Amino acid sequence: MTQTPLIPDATRIGRTALLVTDLDDMVDFYRDVVGLTVHARSETTATLGADGTPLLVLKRDEAASPRRREQAGLFHTAFKVPSRSALGAALERIRDRWQLSGASDHYVSEALYLTDPEDNGVEIYRDRPTAEWPRADDGSVQIGTEALDLPAIASQSDGAATVPSGTTVGHVHLEVSSLDAARAFYVETLGFGVQTDSRSALFVAAGDYHHHLGLNAWNGRSEPLDGRGLAWFELVVPDEAVLATVRQRLDDTDIAVRDREETIEIRDPDRIPIRLRAE
Repeated sequence: MTQTPLIPDATRIGRTALLVTDLDDMVDFYRDVVGLTVHARSETTATLGADGTPLLVLKRDEAASPRRREQAGLFHTAFKVPSRSALGAALERIRDRWQLSGASDHYVSEALYLTDPEDNGVEIYRDRPTAEWPRADDGSVQIGTEALDLPAIASQSDGAATVPSGTTVGHVHLEVSSLDAARAFYVETLGFGVQTDSRSALFVAAGDYHHHLGLNAWNGRSEPLDGRGLAWFELVVPDEAVLATVRQRLDDTDIAVRDREETIEIRDPDRIPIRLRAE
């Protein structure tokens, strides 16, 4: 790992963007089931979020081919809600309008899982208090998986139709073609810290969060990202000065950097675009 991480500790996940073929269906799902609010809408693009904060961009391309099972890409986008009552409301919306595909207690968080109309994974979760997170002797966070107590979650629902202010994209989970290549890029080059490491998955974070990125090789992906699904995700650094420093340091690596409006864009070993912008 780099001695001074290229990505600073205060970095967080910003927006994610999906390339979709049916914009209407996807807007309906993320508004009515996930509970996001539509901020802007055109014939080809929709932006949704929580309160005034944009979290998801949907871009329509009717010619985009479905992602093949060999291709790397999105495992899920994880929307973090600020309370158990908001998680209960999400469970209520899912049961009423969609289908729950999984639910887990991860020790650090409580999570609901579902799949959107174009087969993109979605997680809605709430964090337990940081003091309750189990840690290894080296201080790293231990993430586990147990069955979630769904009746307890449902009993605390506030009945809201939308996610509350304070909802964010807490993390993004990717399917990669090589865990070694992903570690070299995200940990050794960018400087994310490893929080949980297993034979087939890696959970990394900026600072002391349980994870901003999940990286797994569970399904044997062997080809880079292409077609429908994840278009890009965003890392937000504290300010313009930090972004300028990150840009300068990226120029000293072999990572190609592209300017895109107020962001810069790089790609990981599976050609997944990552946009970096200032807070």
